[in-house]
Amino acid sequence: MRALAVVALAAAAGALACTHPPAATQASPSASGGTLARVYYWRAKPGKFAEYTDYIQKLAEPIDHEAQRRGAFLSVTTYMGSDTSTTWTHMRVFILRDSVQLAGLSAALDAAGVAIEPDSAKRRARSQYGATLRDAAGSATYRLLP
Repeated sequence: MRALAVVALAAAAGALACTHPPAATQASPSASGGTLARVYYWRAKPGKFAEYTDYIQKLAEPIDHEAQRRGAFLSVTTYMGSDTSTTWTHMRVFILRDSVQLAGLSAALDAAGVAIEPDSAKRRARSQYGATLRDAAGSATYRLLP
């Protein structure tokens, strides 16, 4: 009976492994030259979680990609909390090479926004729209372990 339970458990674990492929292997941030992480925490307004997620994907990420292409930071990743009772629903983590990139991050993101959308009225409208979707929940800078 015990052997049957072990076989059943092994089969279940094997089936589970097949349904959840392993995460893609990536170099650690420190291996890619990153030493700092600038983290922004956002809280989607009630009923706006999906709409704010869409805003990030369609409006913020193109700006991020342009800023990254220009050397503003090494990488950016957005995390979404599955528990909406926490203080944040979306966390955006920018990996930076050094304090020089950190000091220039905000200006670089602004410049990339201008490059993506030169019309200042449209940029202002985009910013106002974003403000209807989320509230700032904090930010912090962290040093990465080597």
